[in-house]
Amino acid sequence: MVGRPMHSEMLGETLLPKKIALPVFASDALSSVAYATEEILLVLSAGGLALLHFTWWIAAAVGLLMLVVVASYRQNVHAYPSGGGDYEVATTNLGPKVGLTVASALMVDYILTVAVSVSSGVANLASAFPALNSHVVLISVVVIATITLLNLRGVRESGTAFAVPTYCFVAAVGVMIVTGLIRVVFGHGLHAESEHYKIINTTHYNGVLLIFLLLRAFASGCTALTGVEAISNGVPAFKPPKSKNAATTLALLGGIAVAMFAGVTALALAGHVHAADAANLSGLPAGQQPRTVIAQVARSVFGGNSPFFFILQVVTALILVLAANTAFNGFPVLGSILAKDGYLPRQLHTRGDRLAFSNGILLLAGFATLLVVAFNASPTRLIQLYIVGVFVSFVCSQTGMIRHWNRLLRDTADPVERRRMMQSRVINAIGAGVTAAVLVIVLVTKFAKGAWIVVLAMPLIWLVMRAINRHYAAVARELTPSDDAVFSLPANNHALVLVSKLHLPTLRAIGYASATRPSTLEAVTVNLDDAEVEALKAEWERRSIPVPLTVIASPYREITRPIIEYVKRVRTENPDDVVTVYIPQYVLGHWWEQVLHNQSALRLKSRLLFQRRVVVAAVPYQLESATARIEAAKAQAHAQGTFQGSAMTKPKQPKPPRQRTRLQSLTLENQELEAAELSQEVSPCGATAIADCPDREQVVMAGTLRTVRMRPRAGVPVLEADLWDGTGSVTVSWLGRRQIPGIAPGRRIVVRGRITTAGGQRAVYNPIYELRPGPAD
Repeated sequence: MVGRPMHSEMLGETLLPKKIALPVFASDALSSVAYATEEILLVLSAGGLALLHFTWWIAAAVGLLMLVVVASYRQNVHAYPSGGGDYEVATTNLGPKVGLTVASALMVDYILTVAVSVSSGVANLASAFPALNSHVVLISVVVIATITLLNLRGVRESGTAFAVPTYCFVAAVGVMIVTGLIRVVFGHGLHAESEHYKIINTTHYNGVLLIFLLLRAFASGCTALTGVEAISNGVPAFKPPKSKNAATTLALLGGIAVAMFAGVTALALAGHVHAADAANLSGLPAGQQPRTVIAQVARSVFGGNSPFFFILQVVTALILVLAANTAFNGFPVLGSILAKDGYLPRQLHTRGDRLAFSNGILLLAGFATLLVVAFNASPTRLIQLYIVGVFVSFVCSQTGMIRHWNRLLRDTADPVERRRMMQSRVINAIGAGVTAAVLVIVLVTKFAKGAWIVVLAMPLIWLVMRAINRHYAAVARELTPSDDAVFSLPANNHALVLVSKLHLPTLRAIGYASATRPSTLEAVTVNLDDAEVEALKAEWERRSIPVPLTVIASPYREITRPIIEYVKRVRTENPDDVVTVYIPQYVLGHWWEQVLHNQSALRLKSRLLFQRRVVVAAVPYQLESATARIEAAKAQAHAQGTFQGSAMTKPKQPKPPRQRTRLQSLTLENQELEAAELSQEVSPCGATAIADCPDREQVVMAGTLRTVRMRPRAGVPVLEADLWDGTGSVTVSWLGRRQIPGIAPGRRIVVRGRITTAGGQRAVYNPIYELRPGPAD
């Protein structure tokens, strides 16, 4: 479902052009057009219809703020193109603590973006199809799961999948705005279905209360700005020139979003749309929920039965749902950067099979699903938590940019460059001042409505990240050797083989322990039953096993405690020795067999790991169920011509894929894919398959360097690398070399030389070579 794994060298192929980057990173900001106007009208409706004339002024302020923020972030992407975005800007210029504040704010905002966008999209779809109202939570959860799956497949594929709905939404809203304005200009008035509804349960506002209500409406309208920062966090995903393309995409985002927001607001006022809760609308049919504002505008422009109305509702629902993709692109990248800096678990830093940050994607999906379920997929309730985090990051980022320009201006003498920097500083200063004022307004007006949850969550996340960082720092200090540290070998190795019965796993463990040549070797068993112990001792003597058998008493029929105490006693008697405990362990082919075996060994192993100067070695013994699966995997590998062992022949003709067990998929699939990629690359080089290369003849081989190591021989450094091409492998050696630029694991290379065989090992010495560019190059 996630797709075939992708080679690391294909990372460059996942970079996005502007036409794909716009829907990937800007869908959140563009989709807010669908509900920003509605949020303004909902707040103003508390004062009755008389206050709706303030909508224009509030919408104009929101649009102006959008342009200011876009202009400010255009400076960010040029100054910090590495993808750290607000977090990097704040950390570099204001310090790590402020940077963590921004990171916690962004993480909360990304989670809320998914929850709000998906819930709003499902609510909008329910406006067109009222039968869905009773299933909005389930639909929202399914939608989040679908978006998660698309993102796990990789950024490029998810971007292509999301581009069509985004552009369809922009086109549909554009057609609606143009059609509506033409109707108004030519005297064909717009009439929303709520035009004759009356708003009840209103309050009379004047003076300070009126100002507070207007500020609250402005704060709600500022939801239109969410997602603007995502582009600055995703600059590395753009094709070169990255900064220029990101800045251009930001400008396109700002222009399109402001134009659409202004157009929808104008048509809503021209059609006399009245937005309020169902309980506060007089004239609304009983049991019916009011339609969203954009749905009412579309009905007034196109008519309720027009296909254009349903098309607009479907694409609006899609864009709202897919707006969550902005967070799915921003959150994993931010999590990866924080993990690299030691503030989040290291697992978030690595990419998955499809070169996406899979762990970050799954974490985001999990938290967003919890929010949707907890708030019953209600956009009105969720949106009260929204935009606090994003404006915290806005303020810190723009303040950090002011310091950035101040620092550069001190070291720059060129008048032209100084003038450009001062212009950028002015833009960022305006952005910092305006967003700081909006943040205060948002906190004051939305705190009691639910923003307190975000205000509480951000410090908690901040404290958790600090604790993780302190843990990693403490572990690093503990593990780092001091300059005067002396590496010393243990005086002796005291080996203990744990024995329950004298069977094949026990004999294998004894044989392996003997092969390590310990100073002392003994077998240890615990006396749980006198008859069984006597039988074991008799069998031990009958087979003449040359290892002493020690029996440990266990009056309370325990296994773990007596062995732990015995190991402690051995360590106490020989404090300079290391104790190695060998535990025979069954390897099983079926998951349910794990419940029936190895339980005592697992408990014992977990306890022994806490003992100092004790090494625990599991000696595996494959049971028939496990060996059958291994043989089946080998047989399939031979049938499909994939590499297994040192050499195999390539398939004569492609065969259809077969059904694999999970074990076979894990062990073979990536190798098969890499072999197929190499086969395509090797053929134009005129190279011979390694499996077909004859000894003592000059040959040309091409493949991937699997391992690289420096191995001195008779005091002479030798750089060795294992070359693999999907059919076999050969050792490539450069005598007298410690390192060679470009010779690194994973590098693709063409080698010309003579193959020799010594001690069963095929090798090429001091060959002529050519480094091959990977897909990313």
